[in-house]
Amino acid sequence: MTDGPRQRGSTSGSAKDAAGEKESGGGVALKKEIGLVSACGIIVGNIIGSGIFVSPKGVMENASSVGLALIVWIITGIITAIGALCYAELGVTIPKSGGDYSYVKDIFGGLAGFLRLWIAVLVIYPTNQAVIALTFSNYVLQPLFPTCFPPENGLRLLAAICLLLLTWVNCSSVRWATRVQDIFTAGKLLALALIIIMGIVQICKGEYYWLEPANAFEPFQEYDVGLIALAFLQGSFAYGGWNFLNYVTEELVDPYVNLPRAIFISIPLVTFVYVFANIAYVTAMSPQELLASNAVAVTFGEKLLGVMQWIMPISVALSTFGGVNGSLFTSSRLFFAGAREGHLPSLLAMIHVKRCTPIPALLFTCLSTLLMLCTSDMYTLINYVGFINYLFYGVTVAGQIVLRFKEPNMHRPIKISLIWPVIYLIFWAFLLIFSLYSEPVVCGIGLAIMLTGVPVYFLGVYWDNKPQCFDTFVNKMTYVGQKFCVVVYPEQSSGSSGEEGEEMTEARSPLSKQDGENHKSADC
Repeated sequence: MTDGPRQRGSTSGSAKDAAGEKESGGGVALKKEIGLVSACGIIVGNIIGSGIFVSPKGVMENASSVGLALIVWIITGIITAIGALCYAELGVTIPKSGGDYSYVKDIFGGLAGFLRLWIAVLVIYPTNQAVIALTFSNYVLQPLFPTCFPPENGLRLLAAICLLLLTWVNCSSVRWATRVQDIFTAGKLLALALIIIMGIVQICKGEYYWLEPANAFEPFQEYDVGLIALAFLQGSFAYGGWNFLNYVTEELVDPYVNLPRAIFISIPLVTFVYVFANIAYVTAMSPQELLASNAVAVTFGEKLLGVMQWIMPISVALSTFGGVNGSLFTSSRLFFAGAREGHLPSLLAMIHVKRCTPIPALLFTCLSTLLMLCTSDMYTLINYVGFINYLFYGVTVAGQIVLRFKEPNMHRPIKISLIWPVIYLIFWAFLLIFSLYSEPVVCGIGLAIMLTGVPVYFLGVYWDNKPQCFDTFVNKMTYVGQKFCVVVYPEQSSGSSGEEGEEMTEARSPLSKQDGENHKSADC
């Protein structure tokens, strides 16, 4: 976690300019290849995983009635949209990849930013990606084992193959990765559209008993304030991933336009899909049947699709495959941004000299996820750090208010009313306090895991005068990694050139002066 030698490069205004510099020996840069459609695919694809197909019952179970469950889905969608609106302002005000990590670091300082990165590196992304990959392998292998569960080793092996394949795709080309994301996002939306259309058909047939006001709010268990709060918490978690586009800001085409536009398109779309998919489910199942099902979409298909019921398990598998791809793509950019700031080994901040992809960061993400597949405690870890992940959403939005007062004259292409972050923080504080009250031990362990990053920060980042032998070892390992991956180190320079007038990321070799010139002339 040491900073490698850093050199400043010039600023260019577009990916084409960067490519031109590469040919002339001036450096390579991350390419701006994510357009509006792919940006929407990243947001929608990361939010809609397997949950809406497999287990949307967490909200229903705690809301205690169909009507209140639908209200919870709508309200949490609105709150998510408000949070995304706040992130849109931050994303164009601080136009750097890394999302909330970059914002927290710039506003509250290095330690706060490092703790956000630490919990993401240590637990959040490896565990989430491992769980999604295991869900994919489970739905692929289940038809081969109709009378029993697939073998555990087989599930983990197929999950590992899925991760390795998608890591290769992401290492090879940004365009390939975004195309995979676009295709699989479209596939899961088509599957959900089928569910919604079947629900509309059911309503036209008169199958809307649980949607009539008198029945919709008939509780199947007593209403409880604590359970209702838990329903809102479950609903908020279901929208997780809404901030992932902010992790790849520097690779967006015209980010000042496409970042907010993608958010404004994607969040309402996901809210619509979530609400109407749940409406469709209750046209074919009673609340009791829905709560008893381990895979709601599969049960729905068995009831309504007949011989075509195989569509639903395949849809879940495709959805999770796309979810793994989206998570790999965005998490590698988070680690890339952290390394560029000196909070992770500098090798992770390098990009391939021809493909312009952050290969070391992708390999690190893949390796940490493969290691997580080897443990049986990943689900427990997710419970511990889910609270911390939600905590930093609020810290980031609070940072937006702080930045307004610290830098009132800062250029803001988008400037929203402060009433929106205040509304979001009120809702966030309510859920946070309830989480602490209902599960103090789980939240406490999550905080303890996060705080293990404090000594790591002071030893690895803050401490400048490390022993010479340590620095020499790190430099040699960086050199070997750089040669192995054929990568160079990108530097971020602020400046305005070209039509977009935005920051560009350029690559320079971090090698020592003796070797650096030779490597630059050969590869850059």
